[in-house]
Amino acid sequence: MTKLTNYEKHFQKEMKNKTFQKAYEKEDQRLVIAYKITQLRKKEKISQAELARKLGTTQSVVARMEGGNQNFTADNLQKIATSFDRHLKVEFVK
Repeated sequence: MTKLTNYEKHFQKEMKNKTFQKAYEKEDQRLVIAYKITQLRKKEKISQAELARKLGTTQSVVARMEGGNQNFTADNLQKIATSFDRHLKVEFVK
């Protein structure tokens, strides 16, 4: 059995708080999306500036997206998918 660190114990305690849990899950989802955008851009071998041009925005906005510091709308995500010649898939899971 693995011994939990103080951080892990604290985190488990905080996750019992519904407000904290919802905020954590929201932030986690934003970071997952940001990571996927970054990975796709790198796979396609285009720069942030090139992606920005395709999206009709600036490189700094793309950097905020990839850093998880940008809220994503369905329209934003659809534009990103289209710029990579991909389809956007949204699922509601339990």
